[in-house]
Amino acid sequence: MAVERTLSIIKPDATRRNLTGKIIAKFEDAGLKVVASRRMRLSQADAEAFYGVHKERPFFKDLVSFMVSGPVVVQVLEGEGAIQKNRDVMGATNPANAAAGTIRKEFAESIEANSVHGSDAPETAANEIKFFFRDLDIVG
Repeated sequence: MAVERTLSIIKPDATRRNLTGKIIAKFEDAGLKVVASRRMRLSQADAEAFYGVHKERPFFKDLVSFMVSGPVVVQVLEGEGAIQKNRDVMGATNPANAAAGTIRKEFAESIEANSVHGSDAPETAANEIKFFFRDLDIVG
């Protein structure tokens, strides 16, 4: 399996409850390495641009409002099969369907406030990483 990089976002519901360290520990315990990290507050414009692929969906406005409601932690995770491994550690989008031990099963408040975001494919990961980080910011 190839070494990959993927974007991870720890969402406002999780940062509000001070779960950042517990969530990062789950990624690291799964063999993923944090090679870039930044705690920040998304602007309305940034949230709209980042989630622009969902612009026509009915949940877009609520998603943007939620993502600007508090700080997030954006990070680049690296490891063998990082994209799928990250998704496995996160669990299903709907925490009710997430497997035991996953981030969303343990920490999500709802399907909307589900604690984490992760890239879903290599192309998406590359674009999402570039949205938040310059090459100089990523230290493997």
